[in-house]
Formats: sequence, C-alpha cells, structure tokens
Amino acid sequence: MAKPSYFYGIHAIDALLAHRPLDALSLFVQQGRENDSHVQDIITQAQGYGISIQPTQKDKLTQLCGSPQHQGVVLHARPLAFADEGLLDTISGHDQCLLLVLDQITDAHNFGACLRTAVAMGVDAVICPKHHAASLTPTVAKVSVGAAEMMPIISVTNLARTLTQIKEAGVFVFGTALSKDAKSIHTVDLTGKTALVMGSEGEGMRRLTLERCDELVYIPMSGNEHGNLQSLNVSVATGMALYEVNRQRTLAAGQG
Repeated sequence: MAKPSYFYGIHAIDALLAHRPLDALSLFVQQGRENDSHVQDIITQAQGYGISIQPTQKDKLTQLCGSPQHQGVVLHARPLAFADEGLLDTISGHDQCLLLVLDQITDAHNFGACLRTAVAMGVDAVICPKHHAASLTPTVAKVSVGAAEMMPIISVTNLARTLTQIKEAGVFVFGTALSKDAKSIHTVDLTGKTALVMGSEGEGMRRLTLERCDELVYIPMSGNEHGNLQSLNVSVATGMALYEVNRQRTLAAGQG
C-alpha cells in the first residue's frame, strides 16, 4: 500500500473528509488559525471522526506538505486511489454519459485544473493513461479544489484499447487537434454519449489515440481560422471545450 501523504488547503481537506474520512490519520492546524471559520469547520469534522488534532507552527506546515499554500491546515492521510477500470463499463453503458480523456497530461497543476473544470461541467469520469500522466498527488488535490475526491478518475493500461471499448458501447469520441480535417467544436453535436480527448500542450494526442477518435475538433479563436490549441494552456482549452459540451446539452434539455 502507498505511504500516507500530506494533503493541504481548505477545500482539498474538506472534500477528503467528506468523501473518505477513514483514510485520514492526523490533522495539523496552524497555531493562531483555530478560530478561522473554515479551519474551525475542518477541526469539527476531524474531531467527529476521531482524528487527532495537532497545533503546529506555520513553517512546520509548509515543511510537511512542501508548499506555503496550505491555508493553515495539513492532513496526513492515505493517498487517493484511481477508480477501478471496470467502472467504465457501467458508465459507458448508461443512456447518457460524458467522459474526459487526458492523454499525456503530466503537469500536476494542469491535471488538477482539468479535474476542477470536469466536476463543474458534469463529467461522469476522467480517463488517463497509467504512464506519462500526472499522479493523484496532494498538489493535484489542492489545485482541483477538492474535485479529485468527487469524481472517478480511471487510469488505464492501454488508452487506445479503452477508447475502442467505449466506442463499442456507443460513446462517440471527439479528439481536439490542429488538423485540416478538424471541425469547429461549435458545429458538431456533443449532446449524445460523448468522450472528449485532450492531448498534451505542444505534442497533442499520440498517434494511436488520434486514430481511435471518431471526429477531430478545434476551438476557433479570433483572427485565426483554426485557432491554435497549442497556444492555450491545456486546462484552459479543456474548460472551453467542456463549456461548449455543457452549453449544447443545456439547450437540448430545454434549459437554456
């Protein structure tokens, strides 16, 4: 079993205690911050689960989690685990689903930001490869503002094979790419069972991933016919693409 980690930040710790409190071991609280309302709520939650509370100096918290962005709380807890790959069969078997596929997103900050947007835009699960991808670290949890705890994140051995499997279940796979064959994301139908594939900045999707896509799309930008996905931070591009998915689905449901 993986060694416990030091999670940090109000929202990340709040989400961890809400979704898997039995994985929490000890809560370290910055001395002088005990009366902060947000910190107080976390202390109350931790006490309810019998988690030990340890008043700690600010510098010590920074040392524990390796970041000054701890907001006065650090939680020693078991690491977040990836969801079982078999869960994809259940999700893709539903009448409606939205999957976000992250191909070779290795930066923890980008990964965490993508997860945050995914939860906000109603994604059912995030899929990433086991290799050449960011791990579920405390940094990812902090940047995702707790979103990493709220949605299945599935790590797969063979991403191309996984895309083939979900296609067989009726999921239409859209890949974002700079290609003469790509269509504006605003012109395609994103209201059905959908998987959206985002590739890494610079390199984009790997060849085998690209070959499994049913359709390629791009995000049009002012002054450039095909835009330039590579000029956008991948988490920003993910947010723009998922917003378009959400917009179309809201209109189709008659809620616009």
